Amino acid sequence: MVATTILPPPVKTAPFPKAAVEAKLRDELIEAVKVEASIRGVALPPTPAEVAKAAVQVDSLVAVSILCAVEPIVGFELPQNLVRAGGYGSVDGALEHLLPRLEKEWTKKKGAKP
Repeated sequence: MVATTILPPPVKTAPFPKAAVEAKLRDELIEAVKVEASIRGVALPPTPAEVAKAAVQVDSLVAVSILCAVEPIVGFELPQNLVRAGGYGSVDGALEHLLPRLEKEWTKKKGAKP
């Protein structure tokens, strides 16, 4: 007689909503950069894609506040320590740093539980 092992069904995890998170972060970061530039009287490139690549300072406190805009998409509160202390040198730099960390946090919170 052969012993049969019954395994529990695999836990399905919803995929990380990368496109929605990236779009929201990009929009919010670009808007924050535009506001800061207007206050300081700094000219920015004409298109959002060029603004995202421009060498502009994105303050870490601004980045932390922008995480709040992403929370409704991911469905949980995001920790402040996802943001690099000292901020970022561009919108694209912020996205490159934050997106993998947000996805890791997603997997930790929404991933398969044993």
